[in-house]
Amino acid sequence: MAEETSEPTKIIRKKTGNFLEDFKPGQVFRHKGGKTITEGLFTTFTEFAMTTHPFAKNARYSKAYGFEGMVCPPGVVMLVAFSQTVEDISENARANLEYIDMKFGAPVYIGDTLEVETKVLGVKCSKSRPNLGVVHVQSTARKNIGSHDEAIVATWQRKVQVYKGDDDAVVEDFLIDADDIDCELFIPPYAGPELKKMAHLTSPDSYLEDLEIGSRIEHSRGRTVTDEHIAMTAILDNTSQVHCNQYMIDLDPKQYVGGQLIIFGGIPFTLCLGLSCPDVGDNTLGDVIYTTGKHTAPLQAGDTVFAATQILDKCEYPGRDDLGLVSTRLFGYKFVKEDGHTSEDAPDGWKKVQIFELDRQIAVKRRSHYA
Repeated sequence: MAEETSEPTKIIRKKTGNFLEDFKPGQVFRHKGGKTITEGLFTTFTEFAMTTHPFAKNARYSKAYGFEGMVCPPGVVMLVAFSQTVEDISENARANLEYIDMKFGAPVYIGDTLEVETKVLGVKCSKSRPNLGVVHVQSTARKNIGSHDEAIVATWQRKVQVYKGDDDAVVEDFLIDADDIDCELFIPPYAGPELKKMAHLTSPDSYLEDLEIGSRIEHSRGRTVTDEHIAMTAILDNTSQVHCNQYMIDLDPKQYVGGQLIIFGGIPFTLCLGLSCPDVGDNTLGDVIYTTGKHTAPLQAGDTVFAATQILDKCEYPGRDDLGLVSTRLFGYKFVKEDGHTSEDAPDGWKKVQIFELDRQIAVKRRSHYA
């Protein structure tokens, strides 16, 4: 019989994630876990995002274009890779502020395993809120490390607003240069006019010739996000508490935007990409770079996401007479009830609120070669 002890139980309160004072110049995080793209993961997020691109739907189509199989849309690659950085970088964040120079490289297929590392580039303390600051990082995602097909699939910078763990901690501002990461979009060589036989599988009016500089396309579909976002964020291994811990928010609601859970920014990000797909994405061979992007208002359960795309410019795609490079600005927005409000862009009693903005360059097929 075990002897009874009068010693109190030892309580260990674990700290997870890093706070503002924990980030140092040039610090590198090799994020734990990694994630393999299973068929279930691929299907869940391509279908949720409402993407219509045949590369994510039709293996016959993808292989005809020179890919090994169905291809993960860039938004899904971002969701999986970005989420791996959360525990180390933004678990104790208030908000994600900006994406910078997000580039895509090798294609990602079902069965590929993504692993990510992040370098700390800067910290800037808030002058108005001394318990907050902005952390600037650079992340790189690789697939199948150690295998013959190891490759960089994405690299990006982001800025995130992070709390101090100790309000009295002294934090010095710093900023160092980003690394020059070689990440060039993989595009298979032109497979010839035989591809015209598959033209019926994409939208007939989203070729290079159809995208007019200066036009703004209001995409017709919307998507309501319910509290399903909590489960979807968990599937991605995103541990940020502002997306899933209402109790924490209720203890100090003024600390958090709107006093309620904020939907993980990757969800409206990839939703806007998917909603725009029939009009500007169906006839792309890939997303080259997102030069800058930001969340301009929070999205919360019950909100409905809509999207629009402005065509900024287009030019020749280097070395490819079958393609053009199109510069666009993707907008996400929602409608909020506001008694008495009237405007040209919303029904009476509703206000249109922009939630997202992304400058995006895409490689778009020419109708002359593909249809």
